[in-house]
Amino acid sequence: MKRRVLSMNYTANHADDGIARIIGVVMTSCGAAALFIAGSTYAMAESGIASVYAYSSSKTASGERANPAALTAAHRTLRFGTHVRVTNKRNGRSVTVRINDRGPFVRGRVIDVTPAGARALGFSGLAPVKLELAQN
Repeated sequence: MKRRVLSMNYTANHADDGIARIIGVVMTSCGAAALFIAGSTYAMAESGIASVYAYSSSKTASGERANPAALTAAHRTLRFGTHVRVTNKRNGRSVTVRINDRGPFVRGRVIDVTPAGARALGFSGLAPVKLELAQN
């Protein structure tokens, strides 16, 4: 069966956080049209070490003030505003944080969480964690 692509659109507005959507209409040889969506949201997972940061209310890379009591975090590449579920591998506790800063800048670390996030995860200092994109 021969297929002919009538239109193909790529939306790159979410390319920074790894989300790509390709939407197209395919016309089959018998004349029937079909809508397909390929490359939809994928589940991002990352493991490594989390650390605690933002003990003061200095400005973050996103421009907002750091709030040690908020459930926010710093990540090197995820888009600002992305919600990430962080799970402490030692005790299984997890919390959803919002990315509002850049970092960590230490090899082996994957995320910096605020003191409130660290308390919710049950650690102070460093902890092995798993990161997953949360459903907003």
